Amino acid sequence: MIDKELLEILVCPENHTRLQLAEEPLVAKLNAAIAAGGLTNRGGEPVTEPIHGGLVREDGTLLYPIRDDVPVMIVDEAIPLEGLA
Repeated sequence: MIDKELLEILVCPENHTRLQLAEEPLVAKLNAAIAAGGLTNRGGEPVTEPIHGGLVREDGTLLYPIRDDVPVMIVDEAIPLEGLA
């Protein structure tokens, strides 16, 4: 789980907007799409590992995955949420 103080200072590396923890239904949808082989990240690479959570950009368009309790704050690793959220 992400520390509350860390969550307050983390921002999207692309547009510097606030992030919020993804809700469990969204994480479940993403993991279902990953299992089905139908999810790519912002860089166009297929996402093959399940995620344990994520940080959603304020505008709701991207999710930065959390893997092993560490947020992956790389723009190309972000998962577009269009059509999923």
